[in-house]
Amino acid sequence: MTASDRTLSPPPELRSWIDSANDPRTDFPIQNLPLGVFAHRGSDDARIGVAIGDRIADLRALSDAGFLDALEPRAAECCRAGTLNRLMALDRDSIRALRGLLSDALSAAGPIARDQAMQRRVALPASEARLATPAVVENYTDFYASIEHATNLGSMFRPDNPLLPNYKWIPIGYHGRASSIVVSGTDVKRPIGQTRDGDNPPSFGPTSRLDYEIEVGAFIATGNTQGSRISIERAGDYVFGYSLVNDWSARDIQAWEYQPLGPFLGKSFATTISPWVVTADALAPYRVPARRRAADDPAPLPYLFSEHDQSAGGLGITLEVCILSARMREMRMEPYRVSVGAFNDIYWTTAQLVAHHTSNGCNLRPGDLLASGTVSGPTKESRGSLIERTWRGSEPLTLPSGESRGFLADGDEVIMRGWCERPGHPRIGFGECRGRVAPADPV
Repeated sequence: MTASDRTLSPPPELRSWIDSANDPRTDFPIQNLPLGVFAHRGSDDARIGVAIGDRIADLRALSDAGFLDALEPRAAECCRAGTLNRLMALDRDSIRALRGLLSDALSAAGPIARDQAMQRRVALPASEARLATPAVVENYTDFYASIEHATNLGSMFRPDNPLLPNYKWIPIGYHGRASSIVVSGTDVKRPIGQTRDGDNPPSFGPTSRLDYEIEVGAFIATGNTQGSRISIERAGDYVFGYSLVNDWSARDIQAWEYQPLGPFLGKSFATTISPWVVTADALAPYRVPARRRAADDPAPLPYLFSEHDQSAGGLGITLEVCILSARMREMRMEPYRVSVGAFNDIYWTTAQLVAHHTSNGCNLRPGDLLASGTVSGPTKESRGSLIERTWRGSEPLTLPSGESRGFLADGDEVIMRGWCERPGHPRIGFGECRGRVAPADPV
């Protein structure tokens, strides 16, 4: 096995000196090594860390101890930053070199395994850390890449024409609000806005149809210059890694305002992302073929088609959404699973989204976030939003506490998880993407 192979896909049998990282149920074995930003509790000193088992390895501490000395000077300096943006801007070989050094330092056969004082110096319990958004997201694009989601919503609002004629030809997306992206664990205040009930005059007040959307977000790596395009063949090289995304929606606000321009205040109040970025290299063993199109579907235009992308452009990620109500917490109940689906059900691959986004010369930057849009599958149990799962509230869920839900209530906590599994490889995951609904401010 070459060094490049080792860092791209660490051996499945590799073990860590951190016992919890060897638990087959963990999201964060040594083969994962997702990157994020944290601070020690009581401190504002933001650092880059790696999730491994139930601990966080501190890149600055590892650098101080000499374990990252083999990196190029620029890459080594990026490891001491307080966000991932500079690391994201590095070339793929530098990231692979970093993964190799981290794998060596954290492995059960490495020098730290015999040095308990060094272990305490370079890693801390995750419970003692405060997590932050992993990157400064200057630009956020939300796509509409799930054909089941698009068809379900179209069936509710346009039953005679649920899927618009452009959907199978062009990836649909819009520019989202980057300033309201928050990290998992942040409360989301119920938004206030203008709604209209039937033919009555519009009113202004808290949304009564608050919803979640489970999505997968791709963080951009090196980016492109304005006026240039990223080809479908190279698009994968421009993705640094992936996180989970909850793109909250106020369905009643959105329904009144979106004609004719599209999402605005019904979406811009909050988007929650998971704190750990699972690198593209860590996900390499879990690549799968892109979704096969129906025989009567049009073939993608040439700028959106690549044989390699069709054969390995999908990701085998299982996605789960749970709800934990305030009453369920009081009754000490476990979260209620609302849906479980597969990311590879989406119609457009991540590479196609990147290629299309830049096809007009739009410049992407390191740390930009491209979200997939709601991931829904062909079954009721795989629908990735409440508006679909309860069919616009007409088929409400019954929670274990006896409560009914068509849309989210104050105090509800939405918990999203994602993971990859493949025979012969360890399970790797994304951690949780959580958000609790807080009451609206008085009007």
